[in-house]
Amino acid sequence: MKVALFGATGRVGSSLLNKLIEEGHEVTALVRDENRIKQAHKSLTIVKGDAKNSQDVKNTIRDTHAILSALNTDGATTLSVAIPHIIEAMYEYDISKIVTVGTAGILQSRLQPALYRFQSSESKRKTTRAAEEHLKVYKALADTSLKWTIVCPTYLPDGDETDQVIRAEKNMLPKDGKLITAGDTAKFIYNELLESNYPYCRVGICY
Repeated sequence: MKVALFGATGRVGSSLLNKLIEEGHEVTALVRDENRIKQAHKSLTIVKGDAKNSQDVKNTIRDTHAILSALNTDGATTLSVAIPHIIEAMYEYDISKIVTVGTAGILQSRLQPALYRFQSSESKRKTTRAAEEHLKVYKALADTSLKWTIVCPTYLPDGDETDQVIRAEKNMLPKDGKLITAGDTAKFIYNELLESNYPYCRVGICY
């Protein structure tokens, strides 16, 4: 499969990149700094650019079969600016499948189901800015006919793929979920790319 990857230099994105290449897929990755990609591989095409630039996004998505986005908020509006460009390019090139990394904050609250977790007493974060950016991505994708999934990990420490059982639940964080490593988050996203177990929804993941 030919996959377009956004956010390839981040913790989850770099694990995803390694997983995709190890499993024999062709990857086109959009990066601002080529020096942050640590490996060269015949299956990897690097596009130097910015996800906030529509032409750079189109150059990345063209000739691929599916989109993976591990973009983070960068303390700014990267997500909310990039997602319309990604959606537009997907329609232009007739690509339907996208799996993105979100945050557990945009899942529904288990205690107050009418609220998102970041709006409820379940959230311990002092600022909601990052969750609000991820929420814009969710709302944008939900308003499309694309086959989308937003994978929403809870606390995300560094760490490789493990043999631990990953619990998952549609639109909510599994009960008493505390953490999941970046490597296992990448593994879950990769499996979702291939299997489409959670189409058209947010999915909370943890151990």
